[in-house]
Amino acid sequence: MNRFNISESKSDEIHEECGVFGAYDLDGNQTAASSIYYGLFALQHRGQESCGIAVSDTAGPKGQVRSCKGMGLVNEVFTSENLAKLSGDIGVGHVRYSTTGASVQENTQPLVLNYVKGTLALAHNGNIVNAPMLRRELEYTGAIFQTTIDSEVIAYHIARERLKTRNVESAIANAMKKLAGAYSLIVMSPRKLIGARDPFGFRPLCIGKRDNTYFLASETCALDAVNAEYIRDVEPGEIVSITRDGIASDRSMVQEKRAKCIFEYIYFARADSRLDGISVYHSRIMAGRILAQDHPVEADLVIGVPDSGTVAAMGYALESGIPFGMGFVKNSYVGRTFIKPSQSMRESSVKIKLNVLTKAVRGKRIVMIDDSIVRGTTSERIVGMLKAAGAREVHVRISSPPFLHPCYFGTDVPSDDQLIAHNATVEQICQMIGADSLGYLSIERLKELVEGDTGYCDSCFTGNYPVEPPTQDIRGEHEK
Repeated sequence: MNRFNISESKSDEIHEECGVFGAYDLDGNQTAASSIYYGLFALQHRGQESCGIAVSDTAGPKGQVRSCKGMGLVNEVFTSENLAKLSGDIGVGHVRYSTTGASVQENTQPLVLNYVKGTLALAHNGNIVNAPMLRRELEYTGAIFQTTIDSEVIAYHIARERLKTRNVESAIANAMKKLAGAYSLIVMSPRKLIGARDPFGFRPLCIGKRDNTYFLASETCALDAVNAEYIRDVEPGEIVSITRDGIASDRSMVQEKRAKCIFEYIYFARADSRLDGISVYHSRIMAGRILAQDHPVEADLVIGVPDSGTVAAMGYALESGIPFGMGFVKNSYVGRTFIKPSQSMRESSVKIKLNVLTKAVRGKRIVMIDDSIVRGTTSERIVGMLKAAGAREVHVRISSPPFLHPCYFGTDVPSDDQLIAHNATVEQICQMIGADSLGYLSIERLKELVEGDTGYCDSCFTGNYPVEPPTQDIRGEHEK
């Protein structure tokens, strides 16, 4: 029986929309696709529904782009045979989880657009909140869309602005003036690799270099995967252009107010990444330390729910002096093709992904650290699994504040009526999930996760949106 009065057909996990990666080999070697492939592997955590690579040869016929895209994980879509066909010295790649637009083949990225000025390939991470309005305007002027994603709206506007401007960078800048919301973009033109980030900097984007090859990536862990040196982050509002002359920057849209997604540090990004100069690992250690300070409890063992809860659990253990240990084994091979069981076997959907180490938890008072509680169904099952394995007590600690509001900027935090914290108190949630106690990270201490930086977005916790939210749900949940 569903005690939460919330549909169990929805996932109880938070997902980030996408990861982007670009490469430009200035020496003219035709192996950009290989580097992009490994970069996407490192960004797989940002999207597991589809992926793609588009490349071009800057010395070849202008506008000739080769691409390969498909539904599934990076190692499912790409083979040595189809990678060998992607010959080019400049390219862009993408991994996707859908928050706007259905999860279907035609919505895979990068988008490749042929128009009067040549060819553009575009990869996008984020959500454009005014995309429905911009789409209607384009349709009334004759535009025909091939996808249902907001990224195509961006591509159309860049292409149209290019007819009025001297170069692609100016076209991107003009298009950005019309966009509201979150976007980290990588755009490949026949001779340039361009990165752009929205003025609030919701989603990350960084620059790296290996020998004479430049890279753009969502996270620094992807630069590490291709043995590239981190140069710097693209600033919010900045457009960087990589050509044979090096890197040029347009900072005309850089503004003082920032709204970087705080949940990147709590959950989305890989622990070995640095975002805007801040270590994700440090942020999660700090989250655990804060939880131990604000929500202490007598216990025998601290465990984390893999993967994002693990580092926060280490922080809790360091601060509290309670031993840290493994409480779960995670099945890393559950991909997008995992078939959920029938209603009578729904418990198995969690057990396939996680299994309790009975020997580690039996007879012990457990502190269990997780990154969030969304609808509560998964938390209830995990707590139940620990108690079934013999844990005497299970004290749940959450390394983020309660989710009270939906997100419109590239995260699939659902509508507020589906959020358990919107409908119940902390005490009620604790009872619902079967925990012995429950503690959340406080809103007041969030800034400590990012070394005192106040330029972050916490709208899913506070409802204080840096950009006016849309009047309609743009996240496409009905299409998933």
